[in-house]
Amino acid sequence: MHSADVIVVGGGSFGAAVAYGLVRQGVDTVILDGSDDSLRAARGNFGLVWVQSKGMGLQRYADWSRESSHLWTDFADDLQDSAGIHVNYQNGGGLNLLLSEEERENCRRSIDIMRQQAGPDGYDAEIIERDEVQKMVPGLRVGDEVAGASFGPHDGHANPLRLLRALHCGFEHRGGRYFAQNEVVSITHDGSAFVAQTANDRFVAPKIVIACGHGITKLAPMVGLNAPIRPQRGQVLVTERIETTVEMALGSIRQTDEGGFMFGNSEEEVGFNDGTTLPIAGNIAARAVKAFPQLSGVRLVRNWGCIRVLTPDKCAIYDESETMPGAYVATSHSGVTLAAVNAHHVANWVATGDTPPDFDHFSARRFDVPAAA
Repeated sequence: MHSADVIVVGGGSFGAAVAYGLVRQGVDTVILDGSDDSLRAARGNFGLVWVQSKGMGLQRYADWSRESSHLWTDFADDLQDSAGIHVNYQNGGGLNLLLSEEERENCRRSIDIMRQQAGPDGYDAEIIERDEVQKMVPGLRVGDEVAGASFGPHDGHANPLRLLRALHCGFEHRGGRYFAQNEVVSITHDGSAFVAQTANDRFVAPKIVIACGHGITKLAPMVGLNAPIRPQRGQVLVTERIETTVEMALGSIRQTDEGGFMFGNSEEEVGFNDGTTLPIAGNIAARAVKAFPQLSGVRLVRNWGCIRVLTPDKCAIYDESETMPGAYVATSHSGVTLAAVNAHHVANWVATGDTPPDFDHFSARRFDVPAAA
């Protein structure tokens, strides 16, 4: 039996960021993780620190995403100090390219709604013209079909695989204990502490954070919590490395720090099937070439499918159990965007009980409100 102050279930971007923040505060923490073949978004995501368009219908989530982006520079520096790994965070703003007048008009409507929702706090994204887009990405020629773009000044991107590695290394460097191949099968409370049972061992702590992606749906009810999440597949394509350099974050076309381009952003309702399909991959590639025609001659080298963790409103869930205090759930599809705020505010919430302002807005109880007739 292993004991700790806090057990974090899940070693993906969400769980590892919370755990890293806990050990940074001197909290004795263990991470219980699955194996390399576990279904995890952290090893297949796009790497965006994305704020524009986040929080439609839940302003607290829009504010939360923006706050995380403000914390990201110091967070990345701290990870490099702890783990010796540079996650290549770039924060010069982000562009979502619009490839038709219809897309431009739909985006304009969304921005108007977000501005009204934000009220006096403001909403910073705006639509810019094609000529301005070209100035922001001088390394590529913008295609004739580009009708403009939405620009978000708080957006950026990082290397997601380096981020995950840095979180794990930094966690262990600061004294955290990481247990791979220890998928939690049950959680109970023995009257004084939570007991997480794996196939290999038992782990005991007065607090437990369930942040294991789709595994949450099985474990959360064991401690009186609800986390309604569903799978959604997104396919990603990666090209060979090229000399052109584009530092700007783009919503569906991103150049990695190694030099290759990533194309993506499909939304497929196929359950837990993380495979790939030629029609979707073809549509993704065609869109990239419309945006930047010179990419038509670049070879594709990889293609994969990744399963997102989506809540009903696509906003995060953070909750503490009312019936079993000390048990928490934390989840969202935005593991990279929210990594900084998870390591700061969420870790502090778990460690000290200090609740961030309006944190109840993230409770899954928001889904219990009956729909209007």
